[in-house]
Amino acid sequence: MLPPAVPARLAVEAAASFGWSRWVGDRGEVVSRDDFGASAPGALVLEKFGFTPDNVADRARALLGRLDAKD
Repeated sequence: MLPPAVPARLAVEAAASFGWSRWVGDRGEVVSRDDFGASAPGALVLEKFGFTPDNVADRARALLGRLDAKD
């Protein structure tokens, strides 16, 4: 179990976001897709939908910024 004192939680799931709210809590975020049917080479689909190192890092920095502003 993740400690409650750590609110900066970012889940990255290329499938559905369902279930991840339990782990990220009410202050965390989930990078995911909740639709199906995209067809292309895997790397292209992942890039198009934001599953890149740069985008995930940007989302993590934004999450940390929001949490710092609230504290």
